[in-house]
Amino acid sequence: MRVTTTRLDGPLLFVPEPHRDERGLFTRTFDADDARAAGLDPGAFLQDSQSRSVEGVVRGMHGRVGGGEAKLVRVAHGAVLDVVVDARPASPTFGQVETFRLDDTDFVTLYVPRGFLHGHQTLTPTADVCYRIDALHDPTEDVGVHFLDPDLAIGWPAPVTIVSERDQAAGSWAELAARLTA
Repeated sequence: MRVTTTRLDGPLLFVPEPHRDERGLFTRTFDADDARAAGLDPGAFLQDSQSRSVEGVVRGMHGRVGGGEAKLVRVAHGAVLDVVVDARPASPTFGQVETFRLDDTDFVTLYVPRGFLHGHQTLTPTADVCYRIDALHDPTEDVGVHFLDPDLAIGWPAPVTIVSERDQAAGSWAELAARLTA
């Protein structure tokens, strides 16, 4: 497995090398030694979760204040445009957006550090997104930014079909940035 950095300070991509033959394929989706070599503590991850969404669905942009959470994100079935926003006020990439295509062809896993907003849009008829999270959920830490916030200018590649009420009601990046830097 190869580990690569991204344009933003902190996120990592874990790029496996699937073995493909006439039967199909086999690939590792997580390796503790590779995680350790990349500076992560594989034992810190406490929970695995999975979401299934239909084409066009946007989930996000979600984050946490306080202790926050780091996560490993991969797609087990289908494809998504995965989006991260650096919400760490002291970071040189604060407020910047980066996008990644995650799918069931390349099996790349994205590491999202603490202090980032995260979301995705489903690009295929359905997509199963798997999350390995290093903190138990504390709803008092939840924050969100509207998925169409003009300051973030996320270029969702497909028409948005369904968004939760919570995500529709999310505030602006300007409001969250002011709260984080106060």
